[in-house]
Amino acid sequence: MDSLVIIPTYNEKENIEKIIRKVFSIEFPFHILVVEDNSPDGTADIIKKLMQEFPEKLFIAERKGKLGLGTAYIHGFKWALERDYQYIFEMDADFSHNPNDLLRLHDACVKQGADLAIGSRYSNGVNVVNWPMSRVLMSYYGSSYVRLVTGVPIRDTTAGFKCYKRIVLENIDFSRIKHVGYGFQIEMKFNVYKLGFKIIEVPIIFTDRTEGTSKMSKGIFKEAILGVIGLKINSWFRKYEKLK
Repeated sequence: MDSLVIIPTYNEKENIEKIIRKVFSIEFPFHILVVEDNSPDGTADIIKKLMQEFPEKLFIAERKGKLGLGTAYIHGFKWALERDYQYIFEMDADFSHNPNDLLRLHDACVKQGADLAIGSRYSNGVNVVNWPMSRVLMSYYGSSYVRLVTGVPIRDTTAGFKCYKRIVLENIDFSRIKHVGYGFQIEMKFNVYKLGFKIIEVPIIFTDRTEGTSKMSKGIFKEAILGVIGLKINSWFRKYEKLK
């Protein structure tokens, strides 16, 4: 029981039960932690009911409000590190990430030696389904821009489907992670790269949600793109050292 899937939620009543059941249907002993940001649609009630069906496998961390993607994951990371999980996953609740690919990310860490395995939309062409072309272009060239500015050799710099080895999260100072939206995904990858950990991109097919409402906005994207410049400048004055 060494693998924890962290799923942040805000108003995901249409998807949450289905994604939980799908993960638990995989023939691998995944545990799930849902970081729930006080959804007014009753998402938490659905999770708590399922916890009776999946005791010791399904957990919930309830927060007081919508506090941002980055802080949700950091909350989950700290929760995982307080326990004996060796592989910690990030995954969306809306089926844009195929739960079957959890096994491929796990294998990249266990069998290929990755410290961070990334479910990548762009490592093998462009593998995105049901996005308008404008959003595909924004995401693809946004990643190219991040790669150019930061020097991080990752094709999908904003990817949110990942598997970390425990040692990676143990060596990141979460108090220095400043971004809370999609910039968080870039900042975490930048830190992993600067600390010298091995990163492998695993090609996936990303399918846009069919139920519920997307949390993406122009403001979130703008934070990510503008934040990259600050991230690079700050790195000139900072020494990246492993905590352990």
